[in-house]
Amino acid sequence: MPTPLTTAYSVPPGTRIVFFSGLTAKDSDSQTVAKGDATGQTEHILNAIDETLRQAGGSLDDVIKLTIYLQKREDAPAVGQVRARRFVTGPPPASTMIIAQLMSDDQLVEIEAVAALS
Repeated sequence: MPTPLTTAYSVPPGTRIVFFSGLTAKDSDSQTVAKGDATGQTEHILNAIDETLRQAGGSLDDVIKLTIYLQKREDAPAVGQVRARRFVTGPPPASTMIIAQLMSDDQLVEIEAVAALS
C-alpha cells in the first residue's frame, strides 16, 4: 500500500453511514468466484461494494474503513495491490487479520466496509 497509510477518518455532520457485513466472493447462485485466487476474490468483493454504493448515490471512493480477513498470510501482498489500485485517492483506514478458516473452505478473502455518503 502507498504510504502514509490513513489511520483515522472523521465523519462530517449530516453524513449518511453505510455498513457492509463481511462479504465474500460469491455469485448470485452462492457459488464461489475465483476459487484459489485471492486477487480475483478481492476484486469481486470490492466490485460488489462499489455497485451497492453506486445504487445509494456513492462509490468506492466513499469507503472510510475496511476490515479484511484472509485465510492465508501469503495472500496479503496481492490483496494490498488490489486495494492500492482500487483506492486511488488514498486508502481508507484498514485492519487485516489472518484467520484459520472462513465460512467456506474455498473462500480466501472476506471484507467488511464502512462508507460515508454526503
